Amino acid sequence: MSVQEQLKKITSGLPPHVTLVAVSKTKSNALILEAYTAGQRDFGENYVQELLTKHEALPKDIRWHFIGHLQSNKVKFIVPFVHLIHGVDSIRLLEEINKQGAKAGRVVKCLLQIFIAQEETKFGLSYEECREFLVSDRLKSLHNVSIQGLMGMGSLTANNKQLEQEYGQLNAFFEELKLNHPHLNTLSCGMSGDYQLAIGQGSNMVRIGSSIFGEREYKEKG
Repeated sequence: MSVQEQLKKITSGLPPHVTLVAVSKTKSNALILEAYTAGQRDFGENYVQELLTKHEALPKDIRWHFIGHLQSNKVKFIVPFVHLIHGVDSIRLLEEINKQGAKAGRVVKCLLQIFIAQEETKFGLSYEECREFLVSDRLKSLHNVSIQGLMGMGSLTANNKQLEQEYGQLNAFFEELKLNHPHLNTLSCGMSGDYQLAIGQGSNMVRIGSSIFGEREYKEKG
C-alpha cells in the first residue's frame, strides 16, 4: 500500500475528536510530501537536527510536533516554529522552553510527559509531581509556555491488559486535573501498535509512524 492509502485506511477508522500525528522521523521528504498531499498536516519528529532540516525544506503550513526526548541546550532551535512539544519531562526543561519562548516572542504549547510505563528507560513526571506543579507559583511565573495536556508512553509489551491499565490510569488522572484546570485539552498516547487501545482509554492524540510510512529507513541523530 502507498503512504496515501495507508493514511486513508488509518484516518477513516479514527474518531473525529482524535488528532493523528504522523511520525515522520527518519522518513524522506518525498514520503512526507505524499502524506501532505493526502491532507495530513501534523507530523512528529524525534531529532532536533532532522526537524530543522525538514522544516526548512517542506511546506510552511505543516504543524511540527517534537515527540522525542528534548535536551535543554537544543530547545532554542525549535522554539521559533514548533507547534507542540510533547515530551516535557522536567520542570527545568519547561523553564528553558519558557526562556526561549520569551526570546522568540512566542507562547509555546507543551504537554507534560507522565511516567506510566514499567521501564526505567522511559522519562516523565510522576502523577504527584505533575499535580503539585500545576498549582505552583513556579508555573504561574512562566508566561511563554502553555500547558495543553499530558503525554504518556506505555510499556513495551504485548500485554494489552497492562497497557489498558497504564493508559486508563493516565486518562483518569487527566480527567481529575481538568476539574481544576479546564484548559487542558490534549491527551497524547498510543502509537502504531496500540493506538486503538489508547483511544479506547481516552487518548485524543495518537502518534503513528510505521503503519503509515513503513519501517525505518535510516537513523539520523539530532
